[in-house]
Amino acid sequence: MLPTLTAGVRRSVVAAACLAAILIAGCSAAAAAAPRVRLVATGGTIGNARDGRWNADALAASAPNLSEIARVETETFARGPSLALSLEDWVRLARRLNQVAADADLDGIVVTSGTDSLEEVAWFLDLTVRTPKPVVVTGAMRKPGEADSDGPANLEDAVRLAASPAARGRGTLVMFHGLVLSARDVEKASTVKVEAFDAGAHHPLGRVSAGVVTLTAENPRRHAMTSEFDIGQIARLPRVDVLLTYQGAPGDLAEAAIAKGARGLVMAAAGAGALSMGEISGVNAALKAGVPVVVASRVEDGHVSLIEGGAAPGLIAAGDLAPLKARILLMLALSKGLDVQGLGRVFREY
Repeated sequence: MLPTLTAGVRRSVVAAACLAAILIAGCSAAAAAAPRVRLVATGGTIGNARDGRWNADALAASAPNLSEIARVETETFARGPSLALSLEDWVRLARRLNQVAADADLDGIVVTSGTDSLEEVAWFLDLTVRTPKPVVVTGAMRKPGEADSDGPANLEDAVRLAASPAARGRGTLVMFHGLVLSARDVEKASTVKVEAFDAGAHHPLGRVSAGVVTLTAENPRRHAMTSEFDIGQIARLPRVDVLLTYQGAPGDLAEAAIAKGARGLVMAAAGAGALSMGEISGVNAALKAGVPVVVASRVEDGHVSLIEGGAAPGLIAAGDLAPLKARILLMLALSKGLDVQGLGRVFREY
């Protein structure tokens, strides 16, 4: 038979039980108050492990501190290399992220990407995922299991950024090696260093250091919530080709692209928009055929205004937008059926 508890002991037991209940309730409330972040994996080096390509669950498990930062939910969109994703996959991804962002209780989204096309997919998402919630794209230069693997640190910083109220309203951001970068300006600057991405001729938007998110600069261009591109109305992106200017570049490449179905061309021109004599001929043929041509600069700190040099009528200046980014913007603009004037406006506003 169990001994009868004295009144003092009973009071102590009851007090201990009440304290435990309070602590449990407090922990539950704290967990419920933690930010909710959806992790969407799309493949790339960050999940390319020796035992196979990881899904989103394995990625989350590789960063043991995630649970201390946010309540992370996982979703696997793709597992392959970044260039295995098609333009149709991009459309599906943007549609899915818009659906995810519609969850009122969700604070932010992290997308893991292969670094080879990270700068492109980030810009596409910035133009097509219309939400004030942060969408953060990250990846890794080192595979899981390597001694200097940078995936877990990048993933943790990306979740911190996606969970941060300071990141709201800034559209799609890139988080890599401590830097917060604009999707419009980010570019891959190295194929060997872990600090592989920078803002080119522009400045980073901020950084994440020692677990602290610091954001300074803003993106003044149209994007995210102010974007006019509704991915729900786009079934298929039109073909747009990029042609590089070099000494003696021929014009028949432009003509061949049009013959194969290109609905737009982007010229990665020399300097501030210079084309070879052969390319000028090809560009004129494109314009005559009603195919719009955007002129960007192949120079990192390049700017094309088409004010100088007596540009041919109908050419569209990319400003300081890089050729790869200009291609994406032109695809989306063409999907709306804009004329040359409308296309020119788009390249001034985005």
